[in-house]
Amino acid sequence: MWWGRDGVIFERTVRRGLFRVGGGDAEAAHEFTLRRLAALSRMPVALAAVRARYAVAAPRTVFGVRFPNPVGLAAGMDKDGVALPAWPALGFGFVEVGTVTARPQPGNPRPRLFRLPDSEAVINRMGFNNAGAQALADRLSALPRPLGVPLGISLGKSKVTALADAVEDYRESYRALRDHGDYFAVNVSSPNTPGLRELQDRGHLDALLAALVGEKPVLVKIAPDLTEPAIAELLEVCLARGAAGVIATNTTLGRDGLAPADRRRSGEAGGLSGRPLADRARQVVAFVHAETGGQLPVIGVGGIVDPDDAARMFDAGASLVQLYTGFIYRGPALPRAVARAAPSR
Repeated sequence: MWWGRDGVIFERTVRRGLFRVGGGDAEAAHEFTLRRLAALSRMPVALAAVRARYAVAAPRTVFGVRFPNPVGLAAGMDKDGVALPAWPALGFGFVEVGTVTARPQPGNPRPRLFRLPDSEAVINRMGFNNAGAQALADRLSALPRPLGVPLGISLGKSKVTALADAVEDYRESYRALRDHGDYFAVNVSSPNTPGLRELQDRGHLDALLAALVGEKPVLVKIAPDLTEPAIAELLEVCLARGAAGVIATNTTLGRDGLAPADRRRSGEAGGLSGRPLADRARQVVAFVHAETGGQLPVIGVGGIVDPDDAARMFDAGASLVQLYTGFIYRGPALPRAVARAAPSR
């Protein structure tokens, strides 16, 4: 069984302890984990030991970038890049930081992150809390050694910036970070910044991609709540403007598939991620792949909690996959298992 001894230990001890941090507050546990991983990142000997245990080689090249394996860390886990060396050691073949904005911002009021354990899901309304694009650029400039895996940078709109000025806001972030990312993700699909999803419309997206597509691969991250005609229109813009690919999907405003014990949380505002999103995310990946005839590579993300979920995502047409909520519930056994089970390309 893929879960293995490491998974059992994580479930019975590590996860149980993390879920008690801060009296059960999910964001407190997230911050606690990042602090420990940031400390690990400063310990080369310990990093090497972790890498020997978890790193997996299953290389492939997608949109001109060479990936050591096809399993990435999704944006949102390490927004400000505080623990970057730890993620490849834990088995990830690429890391996406952010979502970062041109202006530093605190995000939405707490509490804003909620675990739904029976559903293996999370609801968040974080609101792009981050230290800003320049702070991230400074941190990346100070990294003592190469990361060793591709780095993606997710760009979003500052909350204080009007929709009419969004293009310049994204462009400011891109200029600050251009030299540091191997690819850039344009996040126009978070449900937690007012008006942001309007940037998925043809006119807004066309202007945004016209400003950003250039020497580095630019991907568009889309919402699972779009209709197929709306996705098809978005894909037309991506193809016309030379986008390198699509990330499918962001979190959903839907609440289908929640376990009975978790339905009391269904009224919490924010985006739902985790196992209940798996079917819809896979449907969107399959639609993107079919609609573009495979011309646009897809990073599949949403509801991957075990290797079978990832296999179905690859079968649907994903070239790469990303983990976030599944990693919260399954720990470092998951990226290693998914990478080992990934189809060779």
